[in-house]
Amino acid sequence: MTSRRVLIIGFGEMGHAMNHLLSPRHEVQVWHRAHAGEVAIDLARSAEKQDVVLFCVPTAPVFELASRIRDRLSSDTLCLSIAKGLDDQARPALLALRAGLGKDTNSGVLYGPMIAEELMVDRPGFAQAGVEDREHYMRVRDLFASSNLVLEYHDDPPGLSWCAVLKNVYAIAFGMANGLGLGDNVRGLLAVLALRELSALVGKLGGKTDTPYGLAGLGDLITTATSAGSHHHELGLRLARGEREGITGEGVHSLRTIRAHELIDIKPYPMFSLIERLVREPEDLPGQWHDFLFSALPA
Repeated sequence: MTSRRVLIIGFGEMGHAMNHLLSPRHEVQVWHRAHAGEVAIDLARSAEKQDVVLFCVPTAPVFELASRIRDRLSSDTLCLSIAKGLDDQARPALLALRAGLGKDTNSGVLYGPMIAEELMVDRPGFAQAGVEDREHYMRVRDLFASSNLVLEYHDDPPGLSWCAVLKNVYAIAFGMANGLGLGDNVRGLLAVLALRELSALVGKLGGKTDTPYGLAGLGDLITTATSAGSHHHELGLRLARGEREGITGEGVHSLRTIRAHELIDIKPYPMFSLIERLVREPEDLPGQWHDFLFSALPA
């Protein structure tokens, strides 16, 4: 295994997890925005001569941060994002990253069931590396060799990106169903319906329709929809309890952004439409869920 120079941008939970996985084997540098009283680190200078740059930040600042380092990167530097939302231009992280870096920079995404808290205590995680070709994938695989993150190659980075965005939306529904006490049978139905809609939506948005059946789609959806520590599952529980304050997160922002930018016509997608409507106007949840469940399957 070759030791690499790695820059981690962002030092939240996932930034800490990536540092935990990589620092025993690689030369890792971490950049984050300076807090009050801290000396700011020069981001552009930090990006020089790096083999890999990991964007461990939300999607919103990805374009700006990528723009700041684009002229300092080596021609073979590989930039990867793990962000799972949309920015204010309605771009998933991959598109924001590519727009900021320019056409000639190597870029991709890393998505799948890899909860940061579990990675930090050396439990296994699983992800698909969405990169342009297998040569780039081999670099990513080598990067995480001997760590607890198990990787799989995928040739549909745009599809993986939309899976990562949309699975947070669908996870809210599982939380609502649990909060309403609808039972385990409903959870099984929701998994099927969500996957059907994910396949169609990812195809509409420029990805491959079979991409949601992998780790970044189904795998991460089940993880986010059922994990006790999942923020988006908790949002659903809170909506079921009638709470309206503090209903925020990547999935909620994605819903609002999709609606504001009219990215897709959501009417053909009943489950997505239900989630969007109840997040926006959480009225009569039991009644709306009853109507949805008893009309969800074709006659």
